[in-house]
Amino acid sequence: MAVPSWLADAVLYQIYPQSFADSNGDGIGDLDGIESKLDYLAWLGVNTVWLNPCFASPMLDAGYDVSDYYAIDPRYGSRDDLAKLVESASRKGIRVLLDLVAGHTSNQHEWFVRSADDPADHRYIWADRQAPGFQPSPGRRPGFYLPNFFPVQPALNFGYARTNEAEPWRQPVDAPGPRENRQALRDIMDYWLRTGIAGFRVDMASSLVKDDPGKEETAALWRELRGWLDQAHPGAALFSEWAQPEVSVPAGFHADFFLHFGSSQAFRSLFHNGAVHDHSFRPRPCYFDGSGAGTVSEFLAEWATAMTVIGDSGYIVLPTANHDYPRLVAGARTPEQARTALVFILTWPTLPAIYYGDEIGMQYQPGLPDVEGSVLGLSWAGYNRAGSRTPMQWERADPEVTYLPPHPSPTRPNVADQQADPASTLSLVRELIALRKENAELGTSGTVRIINPGYPFVYRRGDRFTVAVNPGFDPVATNIPINGTQVLGHGADIRDGVLHMTGASYAIYAD
Repeated sequence: MAVPSWLADAVLYQIYPQSFADSNGDGIGDLDGIESKLDYLAWLGVNTVWLNPCFASPMLDAGYDVSDYYAIDPRYGSRDDLAKLVESASRKGIRVLLDLVAGHTSNQHEWFVRSADDPADHRYIWADRQAPGFQPSPGRRPGFYLPNFFPVQPALNFGYARTNEAEPWRQPVDAPGPRENRQALRDIMDYWLRTGIAGFRVDMASSLVKDDPGKEETAALWRELRGWLDQAHPGAALFSEWAQPEVSVPAGFHADFFLHFGSSQAFRSLFHNGAVHDHSFRPRPCYFDGSGAGTVSEFLAEWATAMTVIGDSGYIVLPTANHDYPRLVAGARTPEQARTALVFILTWPTLPAIYYGDEIGMQYQPGLPDVEGSVLGLSWAGYNRAGSRTPMQWERADPEVTYLPPHPSPTRPNVADQQADPASTLSLVRELIALRKENAELGTSGTVRIINPGYPFVYRRGDRFTVAVNPGFDPVATNIPINGTQVLGHGADIRDGVLHMTGASYAIYAD
């Protein structure tokens, strides 16, 4: 299966629409607001934008509870507004990805309302008795339905990999209901791809087929969709929220993210610093921790394993953060340490994904109220995602978007100040993106060789560049020979053949 050539150079930027830019003064970000900031995104250098869900929704899970896949929620605008945004972005060399919630809908979706009244409808998973995880029917239909996440998000029926006569709701994957839902996914994707979008990031992509050991049936489903996509919309891309690239890419996705959940430790071993007590808590320090007691070995091992499986059939995406977990600047991690992480993310041979605001060092904000389902349940220890969804800080004054309380930090970062400051985090990110674009060795196609896997972490990209980062608070030194001229750096210098780095420092040398 072919991989779109544009993916190799993609620099992703994730936008949480309701918190990014408000064009009409109603306090909620919208599509016209995003369009008004395209010059900023082009100036920054990103070329691929992923929008969190903007389909019609009662917003009980901030848009991940879709009530109509074919309509833009009025708070954001209209289908025409999306088409206008996509066209304007394209003129600036920016592609737009939509977020596809494939495994469940809102309980207010007409499909579910109809299914809750009709025992002959099998678009959702219905049990004739209370089974673990099932919720009582809200309609005339007797029985119980299976939700996928919150109770207001009934799981679409894509079948079970393993059936059981004692549990007749376990329909096979080729039953009429699952076949109808597979066709619906194809229809939805086709509809929006015809507006000019570049593809989709698929939410909870591994959740579709239930009781699926090894995800073999789920993979078969996505491979079938990928085969259709390659024929009907060549050049379109599928990104998965799966967090196992070695499984999801062979399953038909073009790219997958290293993330904070599941069995993978790759992302957590780098960035989870105990800022919040959620299900990704690690008893050991992460590498980008001020103690200098972490290790990159877990990340390197998982990355190497995944790359061995993937080869040239797809990509791993390494994000700064996202809407579901803390930003880079969270807990004890300082903006200075976050800069070392940004240097790493933008010079490693994965696709980088910048979560809006991380390019200026916005902070995760604890203690906010529950907003549109932002607080997660007991298994996540009540973690509140609102802290990563605060308004984009464009100016020092009150933010344009008031969807959440203003950022409480007295020294909150903002775009206006940082654009004018060549030493700012924003200027660093812009410089890193430009350096990556101008030098293939720093992108996905360049080789990487580990020189020092400790503190500092030093690695060679291609035949020209050496990258060194020290996220720890203590200064470090290494006598590993480093040649070349420093093209970008802070707190690092070579004296008498020894690389000296202050705390929270970084450097890129070019031969």
